[in-house]
Amino acid sequence: MLTTFFAKYKPYYADNLKLAIPIVVSQLGHTLVHMADSVIVGHFAGTVQLAAVSLVNSLFMLVLVIGLGISYGLTPLIAQQNGSKNYDECGKLLSTSLIINILTGVFLYLFVHFGTLSIIDHIGQSPDVVFYAKPYLNLLSLSIIPVMIFQTFKQFSEGLGFTKQAMYVSIWGNVINIVLGIIFVKGMFGLSPMGVKGVGLSTLIDRVVMALAMFVYVLRSKHFKVYLQNFKITFIDKVRSIQIVKIGAPVALQYAFEISAFSGAAVLAGTIGTAQQAAHQIAINLASTTYMLGSGIASAATIKTGNNLGKSNFTDLRRSAIASYHVILAFMSITALIFILLNSILPFIYTEDQVVIQIATQLLIIAGFFQLFDGTQVVGLGVLRGIGDVNVPTLITFLSYWIIGIPLGYLFGFYFNLGVNGIWYGLTIGLLSASILLFFRFQSRTKALIRI
Repeated sequence: MLTTFFAKYKPYYADNLKLAIPIVVSQLGHTLVHMADSVIVGHFAGTVQLAAVSLVNSLFMLVLVIGLGISYGLTPLIAQQNGSKNYDECGKLLSTSLIINILTGVFLYLFVHFGTLSIIDHIGQSPDVVFYAKPYLNLLSLSIIPVMIFQTFKQFSEGLGFTKQAMYVSIWGNVINIVLGIIFVKGMFGLSPMGVKGVGLSTLIDRVVMALAMFVYVLRSKHFKVYLQNFKITFIDKVRSIQIVKIGAPVALQYAFEISAFSGAAVLAGTIGTAQQAAHQIAINLASTTYMLGSGIASAATIKTGNNLGKSNFTDLRRSAIASYHVILAFMSITALIFILLNSILPFIYTEDQVVIQIATQLLIIAGFFQLFDGTQVVGLGVLRGIGDVNVPTLITFLSYWIIGIPLGYLFGFYFNLGVNGIWYGLTIGLLSASILLFFRFQSRTKALIRI
């Protein structure tokens, strides 16, 4: 029976992985930038500045995923138009998406600069941590504008099935970030040591270079000439803007509800102590890395679902989606084992502070258990996004993380005195809730398509 089951989905595994692996690598690029920042600061600048990185990354990730979510509105539309062989429409969608994304990037920068930076002194954090956090957050917030330009051309090319170039750009971008980060933080080659501000500057430079590279690639590559006949940098259309935003805005909210829950958890951890906040940063940074792996597989599922929807091939749509579930379960089972078995070793990547390491080892065991839930919920969101179902999944994410996850985390952490571990127990239950509810939604919607 298992052989028959495997044979049924075998063609979809290879097809999905071929598309997903480059996306996974390029998606990891965003998280690896912050991981590199944490490692460099943890080793060369100390625990207080590592706590500052934790605070800033927790706040900035919310801004970043809102931007990423808006940019994802382009991908299923491009995939559907490509599946329908409506190539002229792709260039118009790209033009509109570029302007929307640039305006979104500027708005998010202004929001952080005039909003978040003004309230960071008043959220119960250590004054020493806040002192180092402010200049780092300011530089990161500026980098959101080139991120949005990069994302526009990345989502366009990936929606057409060209996934490797964004992967290569992400890899080289991370190399630039690491090299410049070490130089700036340590103060090499005659430069004064910048501390945590140095990784902010290296990240900004890295993201500008990535945006320019992706922009040039798409506009000059022969692969996209047929799709760019109607592309104009200054073109924006009301109808297409609504199409993109109707998908992108709910997706942004989906990501925002989850990431803001983890950001809220970081703030709660910071009220307990600096060591707890630094340990939370280590665990969440590693979990975010594996989450981006799942997000890459989910993005591939979105593209495949959009293609099959454009072709009205609903049986392949459902089987391909189920194959994506199988793939994510296999991947996340491996990462869960890594977190649990290496929980006392992985924290040394970031710091040598024994107090921080002891707390982080406990959090990594909890993170290991929620890997499967985190992976399946993000794939569920990806498949549903591919068929244009974004509103109900948005409600599910809000319910799971802010009605269930964070309140339970606060209850376990402070009322039952379980500390930062209790906060993470609440987050795990939130992820479990999202995973189950989104799977039921996926089953209902895809079976309904087949019955049409």
